[in-house]
Amino acid sequence: MKKKFWKLVMIGIFAVMIVGFSATRHGGSAENFGGDFSKHSIPLNEIYDGGPPKDGIPALFDPEFVSADEADFLRPADRILGLEAGGEAKAYPIKILNWHELVNDHVGGKSVLVSYCPLCGTGMAYDAVIDGKRFLFGVSGKLYNSNVLFYDRVTESLWSQLMMEAVTGPMTGEKLRLLPLEHTTWADWKRKHPQTKALSLKTGHSRDYFRDPYGDYEQNNRIFFPVAHEDSRLSRKAWVVGVIINKQAKAYPLESLLPEVSDEIAGQKIRIEYDSKSRSAVVRNEQGEVMPSVQAYWFAWAAFYPETEL
Repeated sequence: MKKKFWKLVMIGIFAVMIVGFSATRHGGSAENFGGDFSKHSIPLNEIYDGGPPKDGIPALFDPEFVSADEADFLRPADRILGLEAGGEAKAYPIKILNWHELVNDHVGGKSVLVSYCPLCGTGMAYDAVIDGKRFLFGVSGKLYNSNVLFYDRVTESLWSQLMMEAVTGPMTGEKLRLLPLEHTTWADWKRKHPQTKALSLKTGHSRDYFRDPYGDYEQNNRIFFPVAHEDSRLSRKAWVVGVIINKQAKAYPLESLLPEVSDEIAGQKIRIEYDSKSRSAVVRNEQGEVMPSVQAYWFAWAAFYPETEL
């Protein structure tokens, strides 16, 4: 009986997500969120309902982790977001992030927010301390340019993942500091960081983490929500690594990257190290330090940075 109950719950959750992906979405859905929209930096009629309501996709807060040896639920090729800070390394499996999108966490003594948008393929981590105070974030259920909008639990302002700033509410214009994060495989991350911990399946929520709720989304060229700008130089779902320096954006298609590429953006020299086996890129500055970068579907990067070089 208990098994049947949870099966029905899972079917219901999946149905809600599918309904949310309907192509007949309507813009201007900001008003049913409940926050203050008198101040905003994006057009309110370009905010879309993603399907699940506010907190319908539950963010995680200081969740449990297991050692690499205990993470037997991860296969070598599984995609993870890897974050290292203060001598501590943590892996956030995409198979878990697909169901939660946000992890409010601590790494190496730092308060961080790890975010993942399944519709854009974007994994990004930020310093969660603003003006000396730790902010906690939840999933709003709203999208802008097909990209997740999350909200802070202090002011209920909406924040854009790819813009890295608040776009509605009292915090509008406030920036988030992006942290270096690797979008790679479990095998690659574990090889580089053998002492890493991995986000546990014991999240406090009942989800089938071995099933991808987005089906074949990554394999086709469709997008479910409108974007303000499309760029036909690459196919929509081509993977790129994006870098922004002094407001100048540049994208590098993963398929065209050599194992090492040197370039210059806004007068700053960078080096991109690409591993074709793990399909992951690390960007370093002249001093060899890892810089923040974003792996994303091309359509998402181009929508937010229409003047991007390629």
